[in-house]
Amino acid sequence: MASALLLSLALGACGGGSGASDAGAPSAPIESSLSSRAQLGEKIFKDVSLSGSGQQACISCHTPDTGHAGALNGKATEPGGVMMELEGGRTAPGLRYLASNKPFNFDKEGTPNGGFFWDGRATSLMDQAGKPFFNPKEMANASVEDLIARLGRASYAAEFRKEFGADILKNPAEALQRMQLALQAYQLEDGEFRSYSSKYDEFLRGRTALSEQELRGLALFNAKDKGNCAACHPSAKGADGSFPLFTDFSYDALGVPRNTALAQNADPAFFDLGLCAREGGDLQARQDLCGAFKVPSLRNVAQRKAYFHNGRFGSLREVVSFYVQRDIFPEKWYPRLADGSLDKFNDLPPALRGNVNTSEGPYNRKPGNAPALSESEIDDVVAFLRTLSDGYAH
Repeated sequence: MASALLLSLALGACGGGSGASDAGAPSAPIESSLSSRAQLGEKIFKDVSLSGSGQQACISCHTPDTGHAGALNGKATEPGGVMMELEGGRTAPGLRYLASNKPFNFDKEGTPNGGFFWDGRATSLMDQAGKPFFNPKEMANASVEDLIARLGRASYAAEFRKEFGADILKNPAEALQRMQLALQAYQLEDGEFRSYSSKYDEFLRGRTALSEQELRGLALFNAKDKGNCAACHPSAKGADGSFPLFTDFSYDALGVPRNTALAQNADPAFFDLGLCAREGGDLQARQDLCGAFKVPSLRNVAQRKAYFHNGRFGSLREVVSFYVQRDIFPEKWYPRLADGSLDKFNDLPPALRGNVNTSEGPYNRKPGNAPALSESEIDDVVAFLRTLSDGYAH
């Protein structure tokens, strides 16, 4: 009886709304046979020789073990650079379940959404795939010509010429574009990037049951007066029956505490301002967007090694606790200034801290209020989030 009630609460809260979904999501895990282009993309994705250091490939920062997010070993961000001596400024975002993402845009209500990377600066998987090759803190190639020269020495260079033309390597700009096309093809064709093979997927298919704790967690995840997580991470199937992606591809300023472990933060004048400071300066005038970062998918979230754009938290339970306790117990998350006052939202300049979301639950509380989730309820939500990891076996 208790299990039936929990299931009713969970599915009732989940509803049948459209949410964010990947149209055509499979009713079973994908078994894909890669095209020759995608096979090239896989080789490029895994090839450390395409970096300035000779030690870093795409897969180095997007490993399957973490849902194609950062590998990390006790660090907030991945190392990179010609000598692997530089520290990345942000965590490596997960690459899974991005097939239905769109270029960055403002919807009819003026809300930013879409785009790739934490600040949406790339327009597609293809666009995103090319940028790390030249980031001095990542693969650190000095130029397009330098990268294509490395490609020309790769064991699969003949395959690349066969796929894209005998003279393709003689035109570095075009060769780079073809590399990006191959990487995109790999991510779109390989079922590992969108397998829908979690316990929750099997639950939605009616092939397995969630435990009572996982059902409680799902209900709390969806409830507007509790976790309210589904507001940005929809958990319902789409109207067309497609499976949820657990992101609406929107942006939010959450006031994540400053990560003092990041070298760039040793400069007290430095702030990572997210949307309003992305390369090109196209949103520089939108000071209201400073501090906003993309809402990631929560699929495979329990496999992550670091959380949020700055890697401030290293455990999923700590993340959920921060969400529901940020405004109840700010002293738990933020340092004190010399005068004893709390430096709340300290990873933004004081003039921009008003951008932080304090209106939606569970952020709409004040010290003295009860947190949206109790300690045991936090455990329940974390238990549910663990059902979103791909590769579930009955």
